[in-house]
Amino acid sequence: MRYIISGKNIDVTEGLKEAIYEKIGKLEKYFTPDTEVVVTLSVEKLRQKIEVTIPVKGSIIRAEQVSDDMYVSIDLVEEIIERQMRKYKTKLVNQMHGNGNFQKAFVDMDSEEDEGIQIVRTKRFAMKPMDVEEACIQMELLGHNFFVFRNAKTDEVNVVYKRKGNTYGLIEPEF
Repeated sequence: MRYIISGKNIDVTEGLKEAIYEKIGKLEKYFTPDTEVVVTLSVEKLRQKIEVTIPVKGSIIRAEQVSDDMYVSIDLVEEIIERQMRKYKTKLVNQMHGNGNFQKAFVDMDSEEDEGIQIVRTKRFAMKPMDVEEACIQMELLGHNFFVFRNAKTDEVNVVYKRKGNTYGLIEPEF
């Protein structure tokens, strides 16, 4: 794998690079040697954050982890990506990507976690038209992280969601 390592408010030392090569290098069994891995390290006050992005044919595998120690963050982000790879192997390989950036051994591997998605609950509800601000208020009142609503201005189904730092996002369909 080819690594692109950068830092925001942090000097990327040789020790950090070695830790990244050692931990993220464990993922080489899943990817071809020409796969690019983008690693961004950042520090904000006491938060040590690592973001790992691996672009693969038609999609992006991404994980981030924050802790008070950068080496702990590196350990944790590797575990997250490995878990994602095992969980979504069948979907990523068969449905979306073909063999793409993945090792043949990984594609051929059997996995106990290939059980598919199981929907255990379905909700139905009426959607009255409302504006974005009203949808955000409704989401807050319900204590949810997202809220589906019919936008009064566009008459389309939209989703508002909570982001980090007490901000909101809006998803609008594009046809």
